[in-house]
Amino acid sequence: MFEKVNPKHPDKQADCIAGAIVDLAYKEKENPKIAVEVLLGHGDCHVIIETDCKLDVEEIKSAINRIAGEVKADVKIVEQDIHLSNNQKEKIRCGDNGIFKGVPTSEEEKKLSTIAREIYRNYPYDGKYILDRDKLIICQSNVSTEILKSIYPRAIVNPLGDWTGGFNVDTGATNRKLGSDMGRAVTGGGLHGKDLSKADVSVNIYAHLKAQEEKREIELFCAIGDETVDGRPYSEIVEIARNSINSIGGFEEFAKWGLI
Repeated sequence: MFEKVNPKHPDKQADCIAGAIVDLAYKEKENPKIAVEVLLGHGDCHVIIETDCKLDVEEIKSAINRIAGEVKADVKIVEQDIHLSNNQKEKIRCGDNGIFKGVPTSEEEKKLSTIAREIYRNYPYDGKYILDRDKLIICQSNVSTEILKSIYPRAIVNPLGDWTGGFNVDTGATNRKLGSDMGRAVTGGGLHGKDLSKADVSVNIYAHLKAQEEKREIELFCAIGDETVDGRPYSEIVEIARNSINSIGGFEEFAKWGLI
């Protein structure tokens, strides 16, 4: 059983806003330190940023409006805690504690991810989908049930009827849809709104990639300040994750669909 949500879901819009802000930090520095939390809904977007970067608030608001439309943006930027900053002062080391798991993507997860992307390409509105073996449930806003039924005749479509969706109906928050992003690999921490020094980002990506390559479950843990993870320098883990993020176009693009 697997659930997938698309990039117009309010939670994913919050993730995308956080990702866009992290992209801005990486435009300023090669190895910025940043953590972003976003709460979005009903015409408002509240953002708290902890960072060592000099970010432009107007540039941040522009990214928010590009992703979420004309919402009122409330942006607070504070300096990163001095103890966390000192942890990274001399070299790239693990920026947080965590337990992580990488799992080979199942055929069910691949199938639903393909369906979600297919629907989104044609109907780029708030949507969420569940697949349990042969049982497909489609909840897709701003498209008539009849249209979707003609494409997916065996699916359960909008069981409560047609709906509009979006952040004027629901709220969105960063890292609230990790099941959609990570499938069976969800453990601790969140993928979005953080720089690559954070284990939540880099070690999760590394564990996922290793699980696909070795076709087995990978379990890892680390503590703040660690210089090695899985027998490798933490700086190597960061570079593997950086290459993966860069290959898809940055943190905002990563936020749209996550690892699956």
